[in-house]
Amino acid sequence: MSIGFVMLVHNAFDRAAAVARHWASHDCPVVIHVDRRASHAEVRAFHAELAGLDNVRFCKRYRCEWGTWSIVQATIAGVEMVLREFPEIAHIYLASGSCLPLRPVEELRHYLAARPRTDFIESVTTDEVPWTIGGLDRERFTLRFPFSWKKNRRLFDRYVALQRRINFKRRIPEGLEPHLGSQWWCLTRRTLEAILTDPERDTYERYFHRVWIPDESYFQTLVRKHSGQIESRSLTLSKFDFQGKPHIFYDDHLQLLRRSDCFVARKIWPQADLLYQTFLAPDAGRTNRAEPNPGKIDRLFSKAVDRRTRGRPGLYMQSRFPNEGWENGKTCARYSVFEGFSELFENFETWLGKTIGARVHGHLYHPDRVEFAGGEAVYNGALCDSAPLRDYDPRAFLTNLIWNTRGERQCFQFGPHDRQQISWFMVGDPNAQISVITGAWAVPLFHSRQSFVDLRKRAAHLQRVEAAHLDILRSPHTRARVRIWSMADFVQNPMEPLQIIIDEIAPRAQRRLTEAPTMVNLDGFGQFLQNLKNQGMKPYLMGDFPVGDDPHPAPRQTSKPYLVK
Repeated sequence: MSIGFVMLVHNAFDRAAAVARHWASHDCPVVIHVDRRASHAEVRAFHAELAGLDNVRFCKRYRCEWGTWSIVQATIAGVEMVLREFPEIAHIYLASGSCLPLRPVEELRHYLAARPRTDFIESVTTDEVPWTIGGLDRERFTLRFPFSWKKNRRLFDRYVALQRRINFKRRIPEGLEPHLGSQWWCLTRRTLEAILTDPERDTYERYFHRVWIPDESYFQTLVRKHSGQIESRSLTLSKFDFQGKPHIFYDDHLQLLRRSDCFVARKIWPQADLLYQTFLAPDAGRTNRAEPNPGKIDRLFSKAVDRRTRGRPGLYMQSRFPNEGWENGKTCARYSVFEGFSELFENFETWLGKTIGARVHGHLYHPDRVEFAGGEAVYNGALCDSAPLRDYDPRAFLTNLIWNTRGERQCFQFGPHDRQQISWFMVGDPNAQISVITGAWAVPLFHSRQSFVDLRKRAAHLQRVEAAHLDILRSPHTRARVRIWSMADFVQNPMEPLQIIIDEIAPRAQRRLTEAPTMVNLDGFGQFLQNLKNQGMKPYLMGDFPVGDDPHPAPRQTSKPYLVK
């Protein structure tokens, strides 16, 4: 018993010639279809390369285009020639010019000899197939596709939309149940002869001539009518990514291909010298009776697809950056945002850095410059303190900062006088911990020496900005950990909220705060707010500060320790 190969070749003719010579030298007839679009010089050189092999033939050429009937025409031309000129063969194996045998031909011959009536072709109904792209599963059999999807995408889409709008449906020939599957199969002579001599062949070919991607459905459908025993799988290893594009195998996939135990693999990169040298070498000493099992490497391909589509949390890479929602986490690590703390406490950044051992920045989104910790002009990852560069893409600035400082908690200040474009991003980030003291922006105004008219206008503006920011923080779309205190409530007992914040940032420490940061002098702050009211502005975000009753922090209770278990 022998096996014959039909090869569809359109480029990389030197590699296709090497594979064809390998099969032909092991007494396997080969019929080659060369795409009509190939140049005459390439075709002549290809013929000359295989001229000395008497079991190699070239069939009638067609101009092949992806997704069209021409590929099926080319396949039929090759099958008809191999059946006609090599009557001794029992199985025909369809391959492409980019295919590469992974196991000795003798092993494939023994494998098929043990299964003389079995057809190996992936053939599943449209309800079961998981890889159809663009919603054209059943519709590829009921609509017409006279336009090329690659060359005339606009006409293709418009014609499909028109047929859907007028509810046009083609009639599927009686007795056929459409099936889909991989283009690369290995069928018995008996089944192929039955398909090609079917009395209704002309009817079937006219029908499939307008089916979309018929090379994945013509033989897959008709084999269900004529085959007596089908193994719905391909003996060729071919993997596709989430967009339906085939994976290309390179030299560093050598061990991966060996592990699959498949007989043939595609697509092989034409410059993969190591793969061609290894698998086209003499077969002496190589024996493998294992069942072809591409499932052995499916886990690696699944991980590759997951890495490509989801990536690592907080890392924006080429394959996912343009796609909204593909970020797999907006940032890669937790960070803390403090609003109003640096205005209410003296040297708050220094105190917080010593308390939690984290990197504490100033106002990263200050209009004038980025206030990195320690006054640095350039930070990790070559991030500079230029405000225009930061404002070009505020989101990328923050995500890069968090990514470049992985393993170290980042904390920074934020307020109504900062650039606000980053607000929605932080609110939607589960890694963000946002602590807000509302109205604390008024403390620097209180201590300034500006005219009261200018202060009133400035205060009114900052209050509007913070009010809008608070609406964002209270949005139902909020994913960040948000805590909000009015300034009046916070100054009455600052230790408790500070303890809560510190415990969340550094949960392992779990130590009781014994020293709070120094609060700025607020004597006369209530009268300041009353003056703003007298000038026509209503400062409501600070809480209730009675006139003449200046706020003082509650006495610290040192007798109440933390219980550590």
